[in-house]
Amino acid sequence: MDLGLQQKTALVFGAGGGLGGAIAKALAAEGAAVIVADINLDAAKATAAAIAGAGGHSRPIGWDLADLSVIEANIAGIEADFGGVDVLVNNTGGPPPTPAAGQDPALWLSSFQSMVLSVIAITDRVLPSMRARKWGRVITSTSSGVVAPIANLGISNALRLSLVGWSKTLAREVGRDGVTCNIVLPGRIATPRISFLDERKAEREGRSVADVAAESTGSIPVGRYGDPQEYGDVVAFLASARASYITGSVIRIDGGLIQSI
Repeated sequence: MDLGLQQKTALVFGAGGGLGGAIAKALAAEGAAVIVADINLDAAKATAAAIAGAGGHSRPIGWDLADLSVIEANIAGIEADFGGVDVLVNNTGGPPPTPAAGQDPALWLSSFQSMVLSVIAITDRVLPSMRARKWGRVITSTSSGVVAPIANLGISNALRLSLVGWSKTLAREVGRDGVTCNIVLPGRIATPRISFLDERKAEREGRSVADVAAESTGSIPVGRYGDPQEYGDVVAFLASARASYITGSVIRIDGGLIQSI
């Protein structure tokens, strides 16, 4: 299937590894030029090297989402060299595991800026050119916690949920301009973030990491953690010309883990 991503430019955040890296590689494999953005430039370079090794085209860039002041210069540079962003993949890091109650307001504020406000500001910056070209894709990766809140991820559950409402509202505003906006939810995908969360849970409960992982996989209908490539492939489809009638949606990539309808 030709996904129609040749000659398109994609900007992928958190692309130095994990889900973002898998998404960047999947888009590049379909012919898109990928801007590999990550707070860790060395990690971004490693993903870009892997893309180049597979015959794809990409450019790494160091980008701290908490710093809103760099948005204009970074996007202007991409527009000058690539002609604009056709596919935007908003993929941010998560806050530390915490209960919902009793957290320092400063932590809420810093997390909001890096996880929510940055996403909105960057999307607002690239939307005018998408709308002018009558083609664009805004895909935001959040968490299964937005439909089934996860224990001890109070900040993540709350802030990521705000992006669902924003994306749904935006989809209605820009749909007639050929721009789609969708949310993707990972279940238990085998990334360093999941390993970290398993380790923290094991520490809290005085159990082994292997026991925690076994319990987690036991609750997944397909019986395993997901492969990051499986996640990247779904995002590549949503970014494609073939997915032009999918917008305002929340897509679960979870192996059946989320029990709510």
